[in-house]
Amino acid sequence: MNHAQLTALGRALRVLGEHGEALSADTPDARLHEVKDDLRRALDLLEESVTTAAPSTRCAEHPTGPVDESAPDLCLLCETRRRAARRAEFNGPAPQARPAEPAPSRYGVRGDRPQPQQRWLPELWNGQTWQLCGTPRRDRREAELFVAAQRRGPHPAMAYRIVHEFTDYEVLRVWGTPVRLDIEPMGNP
Repeated sequence: MNHAQLTALGRALRVLGEHGEALSADTPDARLHEVKDDLRRALDLLEESVTTAAPSTRCAEHPTGPVDESAPDLCLLCETRRRAARRAEFNGPAPQARPAEPAPSRYGVRGDRPQPQQRWLPELWNGQTWQLCGTPRRDRREAELFVAAQRRGPHPAMAYRIVHEFTDYEVLRVWGTPVRLDIEPMGNP
């Protein structure tokens, strides 16, 4: 409901409240027709401002959820949760299936390997900065073969390097000369 609808609806309801205070046993029919018109106007404003479906349950968490007639709040979802809790009180908690052993991991677990695994990162000079080219390798020779293949490719970069990553980074070897290029054409600043 936007502010204009809220203001109009509040005004219409206040007018109806004034009519209610002025009603008596000897109220003329013309005045009752005026009340009826104001009541219709308020109902129309209310109809325009309501955008969602009417709640099907009395549940604050699931107002339009599925209905269970036997539940105190008519909410099937909450009643299912309550029934499971009552069942657990009588039968005890449901048995949890636990695997006998955790599945082994290719990379190990943190307790087994406190230091990060070493990798070799192939990087190329793009004219402004070094950027990763290809996936990090677990073997230095494989990384060097990758860079050699890139240098022989159809569009080689100006320079390549391999960075050794373990607990720190160390540049192992640089191929070519990285020269900073101006990204603006014709040297414009």
